[in-house]
Amino acid sequence: MPFRTIEVSDPRFERDGLRLITVKSPNLRGRGDMTLWLPDGVNHPMPLVILLHGVYGSHWVWSQKGGAHRTADRLIRDGRMQPMALVMPSDGLWGDGSGYLPHDGNAFDRWILDDVPRAVTEGVGLEPDGLFISGLSMGGYGALRLGACHPDRFRAISGLSSITDLKQIKLFVEEPLVAYQQANPEDESVLSLMRLNRDRLPLIRFDCGRDDLLIEHNRALHQALLDDGIPHQYEEFDGGHEWAYWETHLVETLLFFDGVARKSPQ
Repeated sequence: MPFRTIEVSDPRFERDGLRLITVKSPNLRGRGDMTLWLPDGVNHPMPLVILLHGVYGSHWVWSQKGGAHRTADRLIRDGRMQPMALVMPSDGLWGDGSGYLPHDGNAFDRWILDDVPRAVTEGVGLEPDGLFISGLSMGGYGALRLGACHPDRFRAISGLSSITDLKQIKLFVEEPLVAYQQANPEDESVLSLMRLNRDRLPLIRFDCGRDDLLIEHNRALHQALLDDGIPHQYEEFDGGHEWAYWETHLVETLLFFDGVARKSPQ
């Protein structure tokens, strides 16, 4: 059924192709926000990329701190990527970060899985031609975990500087770990979920900066996936846990998604 309420920004006041959408979501027990970017002059169905932010942020940070829409626009104009839409939702704005997990009576996972794509369709009429998901840090955890837990929903998944297990969120948040914990501890681990659904996984990539505090966790995930024979792409680059890294290396994620999108759906 449609959202009870939906508000979409007026094109007269928008800039850089960015649109703002607010919906009332049962999964959040209140309102949720997202920033949407559509390529200029494209009005046909196109792939939709969900970009998840990290702790402390909200729907606006991927565009206003990372220039994600400008990166996508440049790649499209240079002919390196087909037109794709970007939707950048809030995480539900719980504590320092929701973890994109169900807890505290809120379905922060279903908000991303169900409400965000539906809000794009209801808000601007875009029917996604394939769904992709990525994110940074906590958002990388959300993207990898949601993609592993719901493998049939996404064509491909990608993480930048990702938390790989819920325990690592304590490196960033002041809320107690118990507030996030799931009934089944395996639901908190990207590796456990990838092992569980290994025969149905979407295409996977992730990267991390060599000076990032999460680098050893990303290396451990990479090695475990190699040991288990689970296909994936992993890269390391210079840099730390910072916007300069994410702004620069979003390119690899978008080009990876483009390569998958150009292939026939499986």
